Amino acid sequence: MSGFPALNHDHGHCRADGLAAAEKLCEERGTRLTPLRRQVLDVLLAQHRAMGAYDIAQEMGAQETGVAEGSSKRAPAAMTVYRTLDFLMSMGLVHKLESLNAFIACAEPGETHPVQFLICRQCGRVAELESEAITETVTRAAQKVGFEVDAPVIELTGRCPDCRQAARA
Repeated sequence: MSGFPALNHDHGHCRADGLAAAEKLCEERGTRLTPLRRQVLDVLLAQHRAMGAYDIAQEMGAQETGVAEGSSKRAPAAMTVYRTLDFLMSMGLVHKLESLNAFIACAEPGETHPVQFLICRQCGRVAELESEAITETVTRAAQKVGFEVDAPVIELTGRCPDCRQAARA
């Protein structure tokens, strides 16, 4: 189970661990974490909020511009980012938040798994939970009405601990 990171959280550790896990996973599965795939994943790992493909492309363009003065590189097309996100999702490295039409790096990379997302409506940060009890309850309730669940993904919106505390101050 993953909680909300502090607002002043250093993302360097998350990024390094996430990229290392992705490299290892790709190697084990006989595929490559190409520079483009790595960059898309790194953009998501640098945040604890969901991002749309256009936002990811824009961030990648900003990173390229900041790398070398006068660089002629531009942001990749959104369609390129979408294809890359499809690959990252198939590898279990990224989740799609349907309610936001946005993506987030997986806190437990590697396997498709039932997941619950806590989405702060105030700051936009997202925490990933993996509660077997919630998954079992939803699956049993669906089975009672004859429904077979393929991918139990639950998205909950509310306010994170930091935003709740700031509202009290």
